[in-house]
Order: sequence, then structure tokens, then C-alpha cells
Amino acid sequence: MAATKTKLKISPLEDRVVIKPSDESEEMRGGLYIPDTAKEKPTQGEVIAVGPGRFEKGERVPVDIKVGDKVIYGKYSGTPFTIDGSEVMIIKASDVLAKVG
Repeated sequence: MAATKTKLKISPLEDRVVIKPSDESEEMRGGLYIPDTAKEKPTQGEVIAVGPGRFEKGERVPVDIKVGDKVIYGKYSGTPFTIDGSEVMIIKASDVLAKVG
């Protein structure tokens, strides 16, 4: 009997986006290991979910970012959250600094 991992669907509210941070390599040039406590937080990732947008003057303002976009976001922005064993960041769309690519 094969165990199946359930995929939890996440739907951010208003102008929030969910980003899967890009993996950083664990070794530097020369094979030195960098412990997790010494690593800097990643600031790039892929958007995996987007909210519908915020309300402004009674109308919804859509988010300029879409699922699949590679983005750069503020170093200390957002809230880290673990979903299905993967670390994701939930941040406001205004904390996304740029799209990459």
C-alpha cells in the first residue's frame, strides 16, 4: 500500500501572495558547509498562489503578480509558514520588489 501525500490548497486573502523561496546551495566554493543559523534568508522565489486583490473605494484592485512568476522580495518581509513539509512565505504584494526574467 503506497502512502499518498495530500496537497493542501492555500488561497491568500486580498493583496497577499504565497512564495516558495528558491533553494540556496548548502556549500560555498571550497566545500565549506554553512549551518542554517549562519545562512541569510532567501529573497527570491516563485509565486505559488495569489489573492484576488484589495478593495479600494469599493472596487477590487487586482494584483500585478501571477502564479509562476519568479520574484525578488524584501529580506524581512512576510510570514514564513510550513505547508506539506515545504517552507513558504506569505507576503503582501507591495513587498514584492521585482519580477525576474
